Amino acid sequence: MKAINFKLIMISLIFSFTGMSQEVSDDSKQKGHLNTNKFRQMYQEFSSPNMFRTAAGAPGPAYYQQQADYKINIELDDQNKRIYGDEIVTYTNNSPDNLEYLWVQLDQNVRKKDSPSLDKDGDGAAPYYLPSGFTNKFINKPFDGGFNVEYVKNVNGKPLDFFINQTMMRIDMSTSLKSGESFSFSIKWWYNIQDHVNQDGRSGYESFKSDGNRSYIIAQFFPRMAVYNEIEGWQNYQFWGDGEFALPFGNYDVKITVPSDHILDATGKLQNRKEVFSKNMIKRFNKAKKSFDKPVMIVTQAEAELAEKGFSKEKKTWHFIAENVRDFAFASSRKFIWDMMAVKVGDKDVMAVSMYPKEGNPLWEDYSTVVVAETLKTYSDYTFDYPYHKAISVHAAQIGMEYPMICFNFGRPNIDGSYSDQVKYGMIGVIIHEVGHNFFPMIVNNDERQWAWMDEGINTFVQYLTEQKLGKDKPEIIFPLRGISLQKRKSKRYS
Repeated sequence: MKAINFKLIMISLIFSFTGMSQEVSDDSKQKGHLNTNKFRQMYQEFSSPNMFRTAAGAPGPAYYQQQADYKINIELDDQNKRIYGDEIVTYTNNSPDNLEYLWVQLDQNVRKKDSPSLDKDGDGAAPYYLPSGFTNKFINKPFDGGFNVEYVKNVNGKPLDFFINQTMMRIDMSTSLKSGESFSFSIKWWYNIQDHVNQDGRSGYESFKSDGNRSYIIAQFFPRMAVYNEIEGWQNYQFWGDGEFALPFGNYDVKITVPSDHILDATGKLQNRKEVFSKNMIKRFNKAKKSFDKPVMIVTQAEAELAEKGFSKEKKTWHFIAENVRDFAFASSRKFIWDMMAVKVGDKDVMAVSMYPKEGNPLWEDYSTVVVAETLKTYSDYTFDYPYHKAISVHAAQIGMEYPMICFNFGRPNIDGSYSDQVKYGMIGVIIHEVGHNFFPMIVNNDERQWAWMDEGINTFVQYLTEQKLGKDKPEIIFPLRGISLQKRKSKRYS
């Protein structure tokens, strides 16, 4: 039996977000048609039961989920900072409806040079500009990072009709997709990767002037099926950069080609470890699978620093398979230090993993993987056992963002290796938070476009419990009250 009644938590969260937990002043009661009575009926917050969902939100007898399976080939062009990809998508219609067309998300189109999001999220007119700022804004050629879709075809190679509306693409099928049937199609595409440090965004690359290398955190990088459900049909809302997403679950078979001296990890199980690992890495990995008390270095800092000088022209392909996940992301760089340790979750062992450049040390080597391990244990104790075989924390400047099995987290020491408590607690807090998002919403697949508070609220609550557990077990990690993540703002870079 779990220690927390999550139904009560959800009700209390709804109370707080709808304002029902607050006192209502006399002059605010019953203005117009707005009912602010704290004892009002909650028809809006809790839908009536039907054949699809019960009153408690559990699946009803007619409940269904659509399925989207992907077979993807990707090449990361480090020299030109581009991603090239082709994919075969197999979409299974488990709904009772016949579908005339399909909607696909093109999140990278938020980066097109003429994207309306640039106006929506514009910074207005500044009273003055430094010369560099004026040049970047008004003179330099704007960055164009949107998808370049080369074709959309059916399994017989025949072109399919499609049109693109900003970050959404509609694909028209020659015949309707009946209930219970599947439809496969292929897309070939490429795009320019953005500098996420200077151009914002949830993924991209960071350049390091000291050695001329980049680290890549790549997500929302391929055309992905939109959600279709009984509530609204196709969910084809535009992606503006600050909202997130809901996605159908599916199986992924992904091959990623990168420079041969890159270290890479991703959503899913690595299929060709012997081809991409050195013999020493294999030995260390086998040791890490049995190490439950401390991380084992798979790639040391000395080895990463040596790799920084290489800039290999050779290529290497990493092959991953992920079953029943709603998304896929990866990280790659020749700068990465890599460590792992095992965590006992229920009746299975899970790998806690960290990847970081030397610029993250000593902070990351000391804390990241240990924090990942504690997060998996505490969240599993209070909610449900973590179902995946690994959880990866990747160091990325200024970003906190989650995807299945992998997340990107900020927190960097000064050049001399020193760091403040604020940086330390901020890093630990964001790692807990983003690893925790594996539970909500990567597994509990709530709709972040409409109800972001549903995962942010519960996740932040269990994050706080994890922080207290860490402070108890490891006295050097004692979180001051002002440092808990309830005060962290949700933004494009932290979610």
